[in-house]
Amino acid sequence: MVGQTQTVGVGFRSERGPVLISVMLSTGLVALDSTIIATAVPSIVRDLGGFAHFPWLFSVYLLTQAVTVPLYGKLADVVGRKPVMFFGIAVFLAGSVLCGAAWNMLSLILFRAVQGIGAGAVQPISMTIVGDLYSVKERAKVQGYVAGVWGAASVLGPTLGGVFAQYLSWRWIFFVNLPLGLAAAWMLARHLHEQITRRAHRIDYTGAALLIGGCSLVILATLQGGTSWAWLSAPSVLIFAAGAAMLIAFIAVERKAAEPVLPLWVFRQRTLVGGNLASFIVGALLIGLSSYVPNFAQGVLGVGAVVAGFVLAALTVGWPLAASLSGRIYLRIGFRDTSLIGGVVIVIGTVMCLLLSQDTNVASVSAACFVIGVGLGLVASPTLVAVQSVVGWDRRGVVTGTNMFFRSMGSALGAAVFGAIANSTLEDRLSHPPAALSGRLPSGSDATSLVLGSGGQPSEVAEYLKSSLYEATHHVFVGLVIVAVVGAATVLLMPRRPAGQLTD
Repeated sequence: MVGQTQTVGVGFRSERGPVLISVMLSTGLVALDSTIIATAVPSIVRDLGGFAHFPWLFSVYLLTQAVTVPLYGKLADVVGRKPVMFFGIAVFLAGSVLCGAAWNMLSLILFRAVQGIGAGAVQPISMTIVGDLYSVKERAKVQGYVAGVWGAASVLGPTLGGVFAQYLSWRWIFFVNLPLGLAAAWMLARHLHEQITRRAHRIDYTGAALLIGGCSLVILATLQGGTSWAWLSAPSVLIFAAGAAMLIAFIAVERKAAEPVLPLWVFRQRTLVGGNLASFIVGALLIGLSSYVPNFAQGVLGVGAVVAGFVLAALTVGWPLAASLSGRIYLRIGFRDTSLIGGVVIVIGTVMCLLLSQDTNVASVSAACFVIGVGLGLVASPTLVAVQSVVGWDRRGVVTGTNMFFRSMGSALGAAVFGAIANSTLEDRLSHPPAALSGRLPSGSDATSLVLGSGGQPSEVAEYLKSSLYEATHHVFVGLVIVAVVGAATVLLMPRRPAGQLTD
């Protein structure tokens, strides 16, 4: 038995400012930890070993974050936003301390999973709090600020990770979370005031366990398929089958649950279905761009890591700018048409990426990323505000959590699909080289290894590696165009003008 928060109140309008700052700090924790570890991996592997397992540092964090989001969204509607947010920050900080104290790669991977469990609460509840405190007219501008946090993290994260790894210790990339997290929790405790009305509840623990287990298995099989084992191998088939069985059981449980953790009505309303599918596409596009644009810039164009980071930063500049302006647009023409404009802009940006050649300049890549960022800002913000606007306070946590869940799932599955496209292209190129290069190419198809290894190769080998990486990235860009077109189509599922608040 737990209580439910029926209404939320903030004592004075001026208190929204400190609350927003704490939300941005909390979001910054998650955003920084998604990027800061990338440049520190060589130092971590040098200290702890386990090179073959280091990709799990990223995938396990993504997995535990994704599968816990719906549970936190439901709990936020049951016990209030503050307790869930405090729990998320506390778990995230505990995981950070444990990561900083890790003694081998296995322990670090396990502690990254703990961080992901905390991050699964911080991101959706942050956006839910924004939905509580700001009107529909104000939310786009505020969410532009929050999107700007992600933009700053994408630039600062890799830089800070490199600085800590080179001049201090890689362990500081985790310890730096402590002051930020404590400051965010302190500001929330002082300035966010919820009015609590208690009534009896039954938490759907069975449904939560089935959802977490089923999604975990599906994401695991997708992330590891084609790398740790073949797609049609026994482990892959068995894990996919087990995950599907658990998700089918989850649907059956949710149909009968008194208070389901992920109620099935979120899949029956056009605004929610269209908004969630759009969020899924946004997640897939983000992971594809952030993974392969830096590789293209470094491996094909030959720029340094810092310049490659700033190329990608063009995307994160366009996003918050467009998100901030989207409020003026959707108040005039509606959520769907604003998102549709954004979807078309994304298609244009991905086509610009598709037209990039081996001889293109960095400015052209930056321009394409900026255009895509503008499109993402015009899709992500209006669709999130739309799904929040069709429900009352007591359901806003569920729909926000569901929207964030779909974005995380899009990133997880997108990483696997785009990785399979790139790796299969590279594998084919390395397996069938020109006769003159036979036996002279490095083994393996990992794009990063090719980038790092091509510098010391003879010129003809380096050129072939460069062209191979270009072709692999080009095929990923083809996939991005297809995903962008599908994303624009999913927006059409939303009604031109959303109906009023759902009652069931």
